[in-house]
Parts: sequence; structure tokens; C-alpha cells
Amino acid sequence: MEKTQNNKAWFLVLPVLVIVAFSAVIPLMTVVNYSVNDTFGNNEFFWAGLEWFDEMVHSSRLHEALGRQTLFSAIILAIEVPLGIFVALNMPKKGFWASLVLVLMALPLLIPFNVVGTIWQIFGRTDIGLLGRGLKALGLDYNYTSDPLDAWITVIVMDVWHWTSLVALLCYAGLQSIPQAYYQAARIDQASRWAVFRYIELPKMKGVLLIAVLLRFMDSFMIYTEPFVVTGGGPGNSTTFLSIDLVKMAVGQFDLGPAAAFSIMYFLVILLVSWVFYTVMTNLDRSQTDIPEAM
Repeated sequence: MEKTQNNKAWFLVLPVLVIVAFSAVIPLMTVVNYSVNDTFGNNEFFWAGLEWFDEMVHSSRLHEALGRQTLFSAIILAIEVPLGIFVALNMPKKGFWASLVLVLMALPLLIPFNVVGTIWQIFGRTDIGLLGRGLKALGLDYNYTSDPLDAWITVIVMDVWHWTSLVALLCYAGLQSIPQAYYQAARIDQASRWAVFRYIELPKMKGVLLIAVLLRFMDSFMIYTEPFVVTGGGPGNSTTFLSIDLVKMAVGQFDLGPAAAFSIMYFLVILLVSWVFYTVMTNLDRSQTDIPEAM
């Protein structure tokens, strides 16, 4: 007996498709149009082909911004993922303190990006900021507005403060799904703390860790508001990441053609690297789960 299919249910999806078309597809087509044309205003366009893409590929400005962006994302992932796992492992599992810690961990995630940037801009000032004045009182020459290293440290610490709790909460959810029988068996076998983490907790967190790594990579690679509010991309171009450079090109210089080509390449890089992350981590997980079965 064949199952009857009711295709009328697809009509329920139409409103979503219309919204996505207006909010994503149509703007994307506009960007594609600008990327292959040149304009001098008054809606007059002249075919440019792949000229803007070629210019961006050979642009030292884009290469430098890409290098800064890659370094920033690598540092963020290297700090936030291990730190988030450590925090999740040490969070209380039950009772009042567990609820309190969960609320406190969620608070940084509720703060808007521009507010986070403003908080750290004031916090790091050497005249009125608690961090800036404190470091100055200790005899440290700290000034994120003039020293590129201080600016980088400030932006990195700000991002770690803002987003580590996301990784911690995801890992905590993975840990909560582990049955207590696993821990009881480990205690009977006198397993070490490292063995419990390696063979019980880490495998259960792999799914949420994949989500955490993908989210943090995409967010850190597209970061704009926080560093722009704190440093404006400075001092010099030391914290001018790809998104900041793109906005300067499109809005500040009004180079719509190169900016459109830049944005498409930017999108493709994020898409490609995210796919590589997902493929590598899922294949690694599959290969590790196949080993015990083969044995």
C-alpha cells in the first residue's frame, strides 16, 4: 500500500521562502550585480566582468586584512574552546548553584555587540577606565589607542569575555546528557580523571563542540562591531579586520564594485572554511567510532 503524500503542506513554507527571498536572495543578487559592473551614479552601469575580482585577489590591502582576520580567529578558537571546556567541567551539576551559574554564564551573551564594545572602550581607558587606570597604577605602559599590541590584547580579551560562555554552555549541555552509570562504571574500574574525560566526557561533547567551533569561527571571522567601537580598526590598521576594511571600502570610499567583489569572496571563504571544519571533524568522529567496532 503506497503512502499518500499531501503536497499542500508546502504552501505553509511559502511565507518563509518569501521572507528569505527579500532578506537574503535579492540583496545577494544586488551585490553580484555590483561586483561585475562599474557605476558612476544615476543607476548607470557599465560591464566590468571579473575586473573587480582580479583587483581584489591581487590587492595587498585584502591580503593584510585576511592575515589579521585569520590570526584573530585562530587565537580566539585556541583560547575559547579549551577554556569553555574547562569551565563546563567545573560548573555545578545540580541545585541552586547550578541555576545561578547558568544565569551568570548567560549574561554576557545577552549584551548587544555595540554595548560590549562601549563597555570595553571605557574599561580600557587610562584616564577613567578601571582596567587602564589599574594597569597604569601597576607601572605598565598600557594604551590600546596607540599601541597595536595593547589593542590586540584588548580586543581578544573582550571577545573571550563575551563568547567563552557560549562554548561553556554548549559543553555543559553535552555533559548533562551523560548517564550516571558511566561515571559509576569508571569509579568501579578506578579510572583516572583524565581517562574519564578522554573516554566518557569528550566523546559526548563532540557534537556540541562541532557546533561551538563552527559558531565561534564564523562569528570571529565576521566580527565587526566590537573592535570597530573599541579601536576603530586602529591604531593604524592593526585591528582592521576584513569586515571593517569592507565597510571602509563600501561606505567610506564608496567603491561599490570592489566592495561587492570583496564581500562575495569574503562569503565564499567563510563558507569554504566552515565546510572544511565540518567535514574534518565529522570524519574524525566517524573514524574514531569505527575503531572499537572493528576491534
